[in-house]
Amino acid sequence: MEKHTTHFAEQLEQLSEMIMRMGGMTEEAIGKSVRAMTNRDSTLAQEVIDGDLEIDRLELEIDDFIVELLVRQQPMARDLRFLATAMKIVPDLERIGDHAVNISERAIELNEEPALRTLVDIPVMATRAQEMVRGALDAFVQGDPETAWSVIHMDDEMDRRMDQFFRVLLSHMLEDPRTITRALRLTFVAKYFERIGDQATNICEQVVYMAEGKVIKHPRVQKESRDEE
Repeated sequence: MEKHTTHFAEQLEQLSEMIMRMGGMTEEAIGKSVRAMTNRDSTLAQEVIDGDLEIDRLELEIDDFIVELLVRQQPMARDLRFLATAMKIVPDLERIGDHAVNISERAIELNEEPALRTLVDIPVMATRAQEMVRGALDAFVQGDPETAWSVIHMDDEMDRRMDQFFRVLLSHMLEDPRTITRALRLTFVAKYFERIGDQATNICEQVVYMAEGKVIKHPRVQKESRDEE
């Protein structure tokens, strides 16, 4: 029995390492995508696009590994919550990789046109997005709800920056209609970073559930359910 328990613990550790590897790949993709924009490097942008296949492959590998653990080990209590959380956060990591691809595709398009001078907030949003993803992964591996909450609170800043950036770009479009296409593409880029923040927040909500057994997403639905009791 002890040997079985030890083997299961090793498998859970292996799963954590696989998820961290996937998270590291998405973080790297974010960093490359923003460098592709700021340095106007379309070759680097293409690297992100081509590298997404590896993230997708790892997602499938993790999915299969989790299913095997659920079937063979039939975990209970905390271990079951850990596996359920892992199963839910892996798609969020995959979507983060997709957003990095989207940013890189916009970078290639923007690199073919004269630069706009409104890139100033894009690197800041990229840095925040990377910090949120890194914090979410740390919270997951450590089972740390406090770190998870700190990342969740960062999402408000991302939303504010998105709104501010949109207003700046809108003023550009009104002042000079020739910038409309470029400004719209930059708006998409900012929105992708904002969505990465949302994905990191989703991961952290799952971490809080894993660590404390509390469901904190969809608070309005939960309030309505409590009111009906």
